[in-house]
Amino acid sequence: MNVAQEFDPLYRAAQALPLASDTADAALATIIQTRGSTFRRAGASMLVMRDGRLVCELSGGCPQRDIVWRAQQVMDAGEAQLVSYGREANYDVMLETGCGGELDVLIEPLRRREDLQFLEAMADLRARRQPGALATVYAADGQPLSPRPWRIVQGRDTAWDDIDDEALRSHLEAVLPSLQIGAAATSVRVETGSRCYDVLVEPLRPSHALVVIGDSIGARMLAALSLQLGWHTTWVDPAQASDDGEDGLRRVAVSARSLAAQVALDAMTSAVVMTHRLERDLDYLAALLDSPVGYIGAIGSRQRAAQITAALARTDGRLHVPAGLDVGSETPQEIALAVAAEILALRNGKQGGLLSRSRMPIHA
Repeated sequence: MNVAQEFDPLYRAAQALPLASDTADAALATIIQTRGSTFRRAGASMLVMRDGRLVCELSGGCPQRDIVWRAQQVMDAGEAQLVSYGREANYDVMLETGCGGELDVLIEPLRRREDLQFLEAMADLRARRQPGALATVYAADGQPLSPRPWRIVQGRDTAWDDIDDEALRSHLEAVLPSLQIGAAATSVRVETGSRCYDVLVEPLRPSHALVVIGDSIGARMLAALSLQLGWHTTWVDPAQASDDGEDGLRRVAVSARSLAAQVALDAMTSAVVMTHRLERDLDYLAALLDSPVGYIGAIGSRQRAAQITAALARTDGRLHVPAGLDVGSETPQEIALAVAAEILALRNGKQGGLLSRSRMPIHA
């Protein structure tokens, strides 16, 4: 179901649907599997409204226009549809994008509140920052399940499903816990008795969180950019009272000593210290190093970086001083961009180099 930061806008839009009649008010289009070079990977979803509005657009090109047209048909018919874009069908649409790959798309109508229950189960996992897995049973014996697919959402200590085949449910419940959080979405075939099911299995990751510590314009710029990226953002501003803004930004005034008690610090969290006061920076950095956060950055010159490293007197691969990619940034906005880019690259296992000089797959 998309990358983690795309879930919230899609979920909010789905929650706002009236869904009070047998007429579909929207359709959910999900890429089930891909072959070769495509514009998005398996698991990416787009919400198509009855009035033509789109949430979490997939590409903006020809395949998207065709998917939207077919989504309108699905809304009218009230039945799920599987559409293939490849050498056997609709390949001209893919060629127009210049990517030359192939993909299969599931388009399902959203008519009733129960059609959103799997999204609610996913939202519950996200609220508790728990990893999990989603399995979408989209076809049986080669035909799309109708009127919509079956699903199971499984977390560390919770599970929800609407699967109407006990053998299939038991099989998926046994398989899903072994899905690693770093795995990619993939389609698998499961045989139970006389039936053969096609299932899209996806890891569910908590949304990335960023803790920005400081009261400068640079801290404000980084917090604003973090929100735009869809990251769960907390701004630790010692100069301001605690406040939860309407834009989703949580602002807290908390000391280094109380940081771990008042701010969630887990492995899916990054933190950047930029108070521009050496002793205060060191206090916060020491607290962060004692936490499980995955990335710890600090802003400063090479000289300041040497002072911080010497004062902390410990080696930790999570610590990045000075923080950010080397893009020649000088202004607060540019520094925020460089730091956010480094965090994103490291989270995705990338080096942050030039795409034009790399031969690695872009969406590996």
